[in-house]
Amino acid sequence: MKVLHLISGGDTGGAKTHIINLCSKLKNLVALKIICFMYGQFYEEVKDAGIDIDVIQQSSRFDLSVVDKIAKIIENENYDIIHCHGARANFIGMFLKLKIKNKPFITTVHSDFDLDFQDSFYKRVVFSFLNKLALKRFDYFVSVGSALIDKIKGLGVSEDRIFLLYNGFDFSKEISYVHKDEFLSKFFDKRIYENKIVIGNLSRLYKVKGLDVFIKAANIIVKKYSNVLFLIGGSGPQRESLNLMISEYNLNDKVFLLGSIKNPYDFFNSIDINVISSYSETFPYSILEATALEKCCISSKVGSVPDLIDDGKNGFLFDAGDYRGLAQKIEILLQNENLIKEFGHLLSKKAKEKFSAENMARMQFEIYKSILSKK
Repeated sequence: MKVLHLISGGDTGGAKTHIINLCSKLKNLVALKIICFMYGQFYEEVKDAGIDIDVIQQSSRFDLSVVDKIAKIIENENYDIIHCHGARANFIGMFLKLKIKNKPFITTVHSDFDLDFQDSFYKRVVFSFLNKLALKRFDYFVSVGSALIDKIKGLGVSEDRIFLLYNGFDFSKEISYVHKDEFLSKFFDKRIYENKIVIGNLSRLYKVKGLDVFIKAANIIVKKYSNVLFLIGGSGPQRESLNLMISEYNLNDKVFLLGSIKNPYDFFNSIDINVISSYSETFPYSILEATALEKCCISSKVGSVPDLIDDGKNGFLFDAGDYRGLAQKIEILLQNENLIKEFGHLLSKKAKEKFSAENMARMQFEIYKSILSKK
């Protein structure tokens, strides 16, 4: 079986992590290649993982000269399946499908496509429209969470063309990170974080990530507890407004924006409680990355997160946007610090049993076999 994966190559979120974790294991089951449209961090990480990847560069998002080049590769190398990831690859896939008539085209839906471009009016209007137009042309869909299946059906897709595949993490790989002091001392004096419970949120700084919820919850907690520090890792267009919000709440010595984090495990190793405050998610990789270090997690009740976190048993859930609910969950942990380690251990155990990269690759292989048998 030969499978060609298409992805933009500029991805920095869950789609990037998904395809690297998936293909690092899937390459043992099928012959695969990844084609992306730009050089960068994604390309380097895929190469480092020992996955076959080529770049066919676009001069712009709308440069369709790549379509003929990819079509020739598909025909010359006789790929059985073309598998797209993300809006740009979907757009290219739509035109490829006009040229390649006898091959199944699959797309993995990594997020709510109506919320992907919320921080730019132009992108929200143009790219969201083009992505949905492209999505309707695909033969089959892979949803990385159960919550997205109804969303995909809303495009007019029948259920027999949709497959569920949870994100998986390679728990077998060696994880490297620096000591907590080495990481945090880059940002502030040791007295700031010494003897503190550190609560972290690692995400891109976009509206959908609900970092306003995180800051509002912090504002409630710091009025009751002095031994708490809140860290936000990541970059994005919301940085200025979040800094303003922190200043308005007078939280400049309690909540810190650390900027872009090169190694997420440096961040997760330095915190005690991992928080996901998003208004919408499918199945965020930041939970799985943190569970590799047995970190306790509190998350908004979004997407398929409840399939991993059993509220009150191995972590906590709160309703999206409910900053008071988030603050209440944090307070329970601050009043019973033993739960922090206990929940971290239990969550890690469940993640390793049910959400491994090996399981994800085997399930993806079975999906491919099912699709080819229908053909």
